[in-house]
Amino acid sequence: MRQIPLPLDWPDQADDDAFILDESNRDAVRHLEHWSLWPVRISLLTGPRKSGRSTLARLFARKSGGDVFDDADLGDEEEIFHAWNRAQAEHKPLLIVANAPPPVWHIRLPDLRSRMAATPKVEIGEPSDMLIGGRIVRHFASRGLDVGPDVVDYLLTRMERTHFGLFRLIEAMDRIAMESGRRISRALARDALDELRPSRDR
Repeated sequence: MRQIPLPLDWPDQADDDAFILDESNRDAVRHLEHWSLWPVRISLLTGPRKSGRSTLARLFARKSGGDVFDDADLGDEEEIFHAWNRAQAEHKPLLIVANAPPPVWHIRLPDLRSRMAATPKVEIGEPSDMLIGGRIVRHFASRGLDVGPDVVDYLLTRMERTHFGLFRLIEAMDRIAMESGRRISRALARDALDELRPSRDR
């Protein structure tokens, strides 16, 4: 299990801007790398909760000098509309980030709806085995804790295989380890999984 560095010297360290490249986000990263080739100055990035889309957007803004409109599907449509027009007029890249693209993202403003229809769209998918293992290992390594391959393999066959499920699992394992002083083991992983399992399934 290893972490693959992002291209173009984007940060790849165990901090808030760390990002693991895998098959779930490779197309999105490639698209954001080549922002200067976008047919319009705007793109839409979507993906599940806790998929790293906001981190990727920050890295994009740092590299391109562009702007980011995060959680756009919860934002003011007039503001997004004006940001879209401004980016195109000023030839400054704008990345719009949302949970899902239209029509799942229901846009009421007709002018914004037409502009988003012409906006390139990229999506982050659900995590691969490599990304799951990499995030678990990196998280605990940043706390000086080792996670063996046996623990990762144990979790891969039992956990909720979504970005948000992975986030909740890491939080539960982290809290149990801190409260108990236990090492990261299969037994601790089992306790975290039991804690996250709905009561009806216990």
